[in-house]
Amino acid sequence: MNMTKIKTLALGALVAGSLVACTNSQTASEREQFFGTLFSGAEQYQNFNRIKDLMPTTKLNAAAAPYEFPTGNAIELPATYQFRGQALPTQAFLDETDTSALLVLKDGEVRYENYSLTGGRDVNWLSMSVAKSFISALIGIAIGEGAIQSILDPVTAYVPSLRGSAYDGVSIKDILQMSSGAKWNEDYSDPNSDIGRLAGVLASGASLNAFSATLVRDKPPGTVNLYNSTDTQVLGQMLTNATGRSITDYMQEKLWEPLGMESPAYWIADGTGMEMAFGGLNATARDYAKLGELYRNGGRWEGRQVLPADWVAVSVVADAPHLEVGASDFGMGYGYQWWLHDGDQGEYSAIGVYNQFIYVNPAEDLVIVKLSANSSYGMTTDEASYRENETIDFFRAIARQL
Repeated sequence: MNMTKIKTLALGALVAGSLVACTNSQTASEREQFFGTLFSGAEQYQNFNRIKDLMPTTKLNAAAAPYEFPTGNAIELPATYQFRGQALPTQAFLDETDTSALLVLKDGEVRYENYSLTGGRDVNWLSMSVAKSFISALIGIAIGEGAIQSILDPVTAYVPSLRGSAYDGVSIKDILQMSSGAKWNEDYSDPNSDIGRLAGVLASGASLNAFSATLVRDKPPGTVNLYNSTDTQVLGQMLTNATGRSITDYMQEKLWEPLGMESPAYWIADGTGMEMAFGGLNATARDYAKLGELYRNGGRWEGRQVLPADWVAVSVVADAPHLEVGASDFGMGYGYQWWLHDGDQGEYSAIGVYNQFIYVNPAEDLVIVKLSANSSYGMTTDEASYRENETIDFFRAIARQL
């Protein structure tokens, strides 16, 4: 199955399952309408900006000393971009993918910033799987501090409840690289599929962590790159066990404060209060961009080494054949919860369904954030509706413009 389709299905289960646990003032019928229309072609920009009003969440506070990016010389977007041999109109692409935020940083300066639909500089937006790259960064910090000894350790050294499951004895590294070997089927048409079981667990208000322990082994770990959002949930569980703190609490201290995040943010939580590590972060475009800038600068921020430099370096390369660009049907390579792109500029991205992006081009000192609500997303099982490879080519056109 196409890897992007896998991401789509995993998030569909995430939001569907959150319904029962939600206890805010919004009406049940409004939430049901939102959940029921995902991946149906219905517009979603009225919802992605207000997830905290629809679902149970935990909160990250704005940093005590917010950092504001300096403003550089403004640029115009290229009128067209090249994709698969065709010159395509930029504005049509932005409109068709319901782009609500587009932010371009060059050398750490804002060169382009625009918000549409329900987006805005101070508006939170649902990360989808962009959240996975934040989890990877937190693991890198925990390793640097010694809370996690090595990524070669078996995850069960930190999460004993996973013994006897697909994750028993699997290295943290293989899970980071979506190569756990766990059996995974995300076919919505099959009520007995793994994604169907996950949806049922979430709908009951039960524990995501308990669900992870039900997976069984299919392939030898470290041999096949199979996108599986439960892998990231396992990483989140390991992080909380290793640090003795929630993801939200650890992230507040280790990322949100050091990077001077300007706005509050929210994590979707399951019925036990555990964060949905694989796709539940809600933040602003500028605060998402700070993760890209942190990686672009080798883990340094304002003179401080927030994230170990060696972690950044190994996170954004494919170190085995099954992780290289072109090895999967998605066409991109994979690192430690980062997607890797072809070419010689070392580009990589955090990508979420409905076209959420943090794109980093270190050769061009460029970071781009695109937050979207592409209503066509998932209507086909290929690039025709996903438009993710197309988005990378659009970003490359912006790089040439600069």
